[in-house]
Amino acid sequence: MRFPQDVPTLRDGDVSLRPHRPEDASAALEQCLDPLSRQWTTVPLDYTRADADRFVRQAMPGGWADETEFGFAVEAPDDDGGLRYAGTMSLRDQGERRAEIAYGSHPWVRGRGVMERALRLMIAWGFEERGLETVIWWANRGNWASRKLAWRLGFSFEGAPRHWLPQRGVLLDAWVGTLLAADRREPTAPWLVPPYVRGERVVLRRLVHEDAGRVVEGCLDPETKRWLGHIPQPYTLDLAHEFIEGREEGHASGRALTWTMADPSTGVLVGLVNLFDLEGGGVDAEVGYWVHPQARGRGVATEATRLALRHAFVPDDDGGLGLERVRAVAAEDNHASRRVLERAGLRIQGRERRLVRLGDGSRSDAAIYDVLAAEFHA
Repeated sequence: MRFPQDVPTLRDGDVSLRPHRPEDASAALEQCLDPLSRQWTTVPLDYTRADADRFVRQAMPGGWADETEFGFAVEAPDDDGGLRYAGTMSLRDQGERRAEIAYGSHPWVRGRGVMERALRLMIAWGFEERGLETVIWWANRGNWASRKLAWRLGFSFEGAPRHWLPQRGVLLDAWVGTLLAADRREPTAPWLVPPYVRGERVVLRRLVHEDAGRVVEGCLDPETKRWLGHIPQPYTLDLAHEFIEGREEGHASGRALTWTMADPSTGVLVGLVNLFDLEGGGVDAEVGYWVHPQARGRGVATEATRLALRHAFVPDDDGGLGLERVRAVAAEDNHASRRVLERAGLRIQGRERRLVRLGDGSRSDAAIYDVLAAEFHA
């Protein structure tokens, strides 16, 4: 294919994909020197203006010439109303009607929805004009912005291969997803976002990495260790950060929703509460919690559990989860936890033998609780 004559210009209103031009080099250099671009892509750390010139003058035209990579410059209106280079994206031919998408945005355009619109244009062109059957998306593990964009486009999440993507001499853990020509280009599962909820004694907010120190203190507390045997010991700061990152995975997969219980006046973590084991049909969940030792006896766990239950039962059209039932499990002798559940509105439904693993390695019989949406509202 001849460059730029055979390169189509694709438009969605004021967002367009077009061939790269020599004058794009300055903006491409700015993009490649951006800290987020360096963190999540393979761009060399010593990237220069000469590299940017080669990219727009040779690499992109060369991909079209040998039909190995169909690269576009993204153009969109800036705050002054003028059209401005916003990033670059490509379909990398993998043969047999398959291609990989690759993209990067200039810092000025992030958060405006431009890249989603541009990717939809490119993907539609690939399926309809190039006859593609499957498009694959790769990202370094932890690149939540890229994963959420792929989720919006309808990519199914296929897994997390370990030590797969090369970056500057090392192999990084990866995420991968696919989109088929026949797929609907919209999310295939919910991406949960923990809402900010204010109560009288406690605030529920998103768990963040700044909470890690308090998470360590809570998990090293003797009472927490006694009743929650699944928490690894000794519990370290690195484990806390891994735990916090893992909560985002639960949100992205639609399987769990986790909040920090925070002090209303200081914002300091006083515990955690979560809804987990969410069924795909949106029927059931289980509620769980623990409280920092400094906050016990203040009623924060009861109130936080009630707030979490309220969100569980609010219809999804009104911003809740629209569940029908929430259950809970407590070790039979953990009377403090059982009082929290009962005060929050759950009722004992039975007993299951040797269900709960305790901190000393033994197993305890469990008290099984639940509450229905109609009962909770009543």
